[in-house]
This record gives sequence, structure tokens and C-alpha cells, in this order.
Amino acid sequence: MKCEVLLLTLLAAGPLLAQRDFLTADEADQVRLAQDPNDRLRLYLHLAKQRLNIAQSALGKDKEGRSILVHNALEDLSQIIDAIDTVADDALRRKLDIKEGMGAVKSGEKEVLAGLEKIQESQPKDLPRFDFVLQQAIETTRDSLEGSEEDLGKRAAEVQAEDAKEKKEIESMMQPKDLEAKKAEEKKQAETENKRKPPTLYRQGEKPADQQQ
Repeated sequence: MKCEVLLLTLLAAGPLLAQRDFLTADEADQVRLAQDPNDRLRLYLHLAKQRLNIAQSALGKDKEGRSILVHNALEDLSQIIDAIDTVADDALRRKLDIKEGMGAVKSGEKEVLAGLEKIQESQPKDLPRFDFVLQQAIETTRDSLEGSEEDLGKRAAEVQAEDAKEKKEIESMMQPKDLEAKKAEEKKQAETENKRKPPTLYRQGEKPADQQQ
């Protein structure tokens, strides 16, 4: 009976145990330090190219175990590309200038997409073992590239429109009393924001390296 319970517990925990961080601890630290959105965009792009290089290098060697290495690299790549989109949209939402960073992203994502498509075209013998994540990486990078090639003013307007739509949907489900309290809080926050320093990507409690003790 105890063995059956243990087995059921492990099966239930399986998906959680399988989760991996798509950045190493060192990479996560680098991202936190890259507070300027342009720097963060370039850093994420660099990491995406690294993951592509890992996959390409592994596929260049007919060694046992390469499939999982390729699979994980491509899976990480997709999440890094998603992170690029998140940083870009958040910066546009806050009206920050990211022309420089997006210029690098646009040209870099073209290279990444070409590399991914080349892997697909080469039809490696173990492709079935990582075909799903390869397809996902291609689609994610292609979609992100389309956004990177879009006019930033238009993209910013789309982000704001989507935010407004979500806000309206949330408010439509709120009670009048709660909605009134929410709007009062938003007004208070807006007044506070106007008195604050220029926007930063630092999290609450974080300080620049030169201010840390």
C-alpha cells in the first residue's frame, strides 16, 4: 500500500519535477543587472543565439545523448524569445525608447530563425525526439520577428489597446463598490508616479551594484 501511495505521489509530482529554469543562475543575474531595456534586449538575444549554437554544435557530433541536449537548448530558446517580447512590450507600455535594442533584435532574430530552419531542413536522424520543440522554437521566433519588424509606434498602440481591453473586461466583472475603490487607488498611484524618479527596471528593494553594501 505504501509503495502504491509513493508511486502515485511521484506521478503527480512528475510535471513539477520536470520543470527547468531556462536561464542559468549566472544568466539570471546578468539579466537583473541589465536594467536598461535596450541592454536587456541585446542580452536576451545573445542568450538565444547561444542556445542555437548549443543545438547546432550537438547536432554536428553523432554522440549518444545529444537529443536531450538539443531538446533542452531549443526549449530554452523559445522561452528566451518570449522574454524578448515581454521586455519590449513592457518598455513600450512605459513609453521607453527601445529603437536601438529592437534594431539588434530584428537582425538577430532573422539569424536565429534561419538557423532553426536549417536544422529542420537537415532532417537529423533523431529529429522525432526534439521535433516538437523545434517547431515551437521556429513559430515563436517567427512571430517575435514579425513584431520586431513592426513600427514601434503601432506596436505601442496595440499594447495599450490590449491593456485597455483587459482592464475593461476585469472592471465589467467587478461590483460597483469595488470598481470605485479600484479607480481611486489607480488615481492615487498615478499621482505618486508623477512624483517619482524616471522609470527603471529594478525590482522593489534592488539597488544598482555601486549602491550595494
